Amino acid sequence: MADTKDPKVENETPVENTDETNHDPHFEPIVSLPEQEIRTLEEDEEELFKMRAKLFRFASENDPPEWKERGTGDVKLLKHKEKGTIRLLMRRDKTLKICANHCVTPSMELKPNAGSDRAWVWNTYADYADEAPKPELLAIRFLNAENAQKFKAKFEECRNEVKEKEAIDVTENDSPDKMAKKLEELSVKEESEVQDKEDTKQEKTEEKQ
Repeated sequence: MADTKDPKVENETPVENTDETNHDPHFEPIVSLPEQEIRTLEEDEEELFKMRAKLFRFASENDPPEWKERGTGDVKLLKHKEKGTIRLLMRRDKTLKICANHCVTPSMELKPNAGSDRAWVWNTYADYADEAPKPELLAIRFLNAENAQKFKAKFEECRNEVKEKEAIDVTENDSPDKMAKKLEELSVKEESEVQDKEDTKQEKTEEKQ
């Protein structure tokens, strides 16, 4: 007599086994870590420009000197909301490690790198990428010439803005009102010193009597 059992029925997984297979237990963490607020020190700054690029530094300490890649990521131009200073900041992708961090100054000038239309070279006297400030010769390369021109235009705009601000600061410091105030403060200080000397002299005279 032939076996009339359906082979599909024999191979079916029992209902209770199915539940165990799909069971996903939840375990409470042993240690609860509070959320930490991470500050990037960019909270007080306004982002004027941001674009992806690759950065290089000229390693003059090597023999022979050579260009060394410093990182790929977003280069930013940031303006401090209160001080009005503008700095260039660039972090590496993924690790977010700083590879360029210095103020934009009127003396900085972007120059073409080896005739390329998508790369620029410039000097900075104090780059803080390695925390301790040091002079660097840097080069930056963009995806295309259009992006390179956008960076150059914004960089020069920031440089001119810093130059104008420095000129205003110098003018204000040398203004007649400020000079008069300084002279007034100096006069008050001198009068106070003279009065102190007279008081001391008077005290000594009274002691002798």
